[in-house]
Amino acid sequence: MRPIQGIYVPTAVPYLDNQKINEGELRKIVSWLIDKGVSGIYPNGSIGEFIRLSFEERKRVVSIIADEARGRVPILAGAAEPNVDAVIEMCNYSADLGCEAVSITGPYYYQVSQESIEAYFREIAARSPIDIVIYNIPAFANEISVPVLKRLALDCPRIVGTKDSSKDMCRFIHVLNEIKPQRPEFSALVGWEELLVPTMMMGGDGGTLSTAGVAPEVIMKLYETAKAKDWEKAKELQFKILELFNAMITAPNFPSGFRAGYEMRGFSIGPARYPLSSAEAEQMQEVRNHVACLLTDCGFSEAAASCKTRNCTSNVISGAPIDVEAIVKSVMDSLNQK
Repeated sequence: MRPIQGIYVPTAVPYLDNQKINEGELRKIVSWLIDKGVSGIYPNGSIGEFIRLSFEERKRVVSIIADEARGRVPILAGAAEPNVDAVIEMCNYSADLGCEAVSITGPYYYQVSQESIEAYFREIAARSPIDIVIYNIPAFANEISVPVLKRLALDCPRIVGTKDSSKDMCRFIHVLNEIKPQRPEFSALVGWEELLVPTMMMGGDGGTLSTAGVAPEVIMKLYETAKAKDWEKAKELQFKILELFNAMITAPNFPSGFRAGYEMRGFSIGPARYPLSSAEAEQMQEVRNHVACLLTDCGFSEAAASCKTRNCTSNVISGAPIDVEAIVKSVMDSLNQK
């Protein structure tokens, strides 16, 4: 079996003014990402605010994305539902749409034991018609211990990989060491941009990275460079993406910072499905400007109009004209050099 590898993009869901899903804009985003060369699409992840969508809306998001992708790239569909039967219903639905696999977090809201988590995933694996990637995100759901993950990986053929958003590099290395020697095709994906190069250097298979929805050109270049084991160039690109990622991940009301990034790339994304306070709304204006300037510095000319002050290594040049053409040429020359 081919392992799940590359960069799967957790997609934001655009909304109309009435907060309904903007299907036309979602289709535009999906086709744009595919044209940019991403490895796959990941609907109903954290960036897609799946927890703020109804069950039927979550199904609709997967349906729209599968229809627009038309088999051009594989789909790893989020299926983190609140009980086993709902998870299995989403697994069946995703399988019927031709998705490659589903991503399932540990149980959330209630704290449960590791024994209970193992039983939960064993039941899902026994009933699922589609392959499963176990998603470890302890900030939002029960953490899945490495021993439990190892037993599941070695005992359950349906469980084909893990995505780890714990930011714990030591844990990631232990997962590789405990599972890969006995099951080499088991996929180990990272869900944190700052760790893409380090995890790939140790044998990871790629990641599901939200920044890839905003700057797919840079993230795919970073992945391909690391895959080619050009570690010096990979480190350079890894450092290059840090400020953009930090600006978006630390913005108020996650995932508003990433939504600002989509907006700067030219998409009508709408606000997140959660209200901002007046202070946060004011702060978000600064975030939009910062993200726009960082994207402009990365060579994305469509963001230039929203960059009121250009930030470059902590120096702010107020009112200075931006030579977008020169920036684009410089950045693309840098990315294409080996």
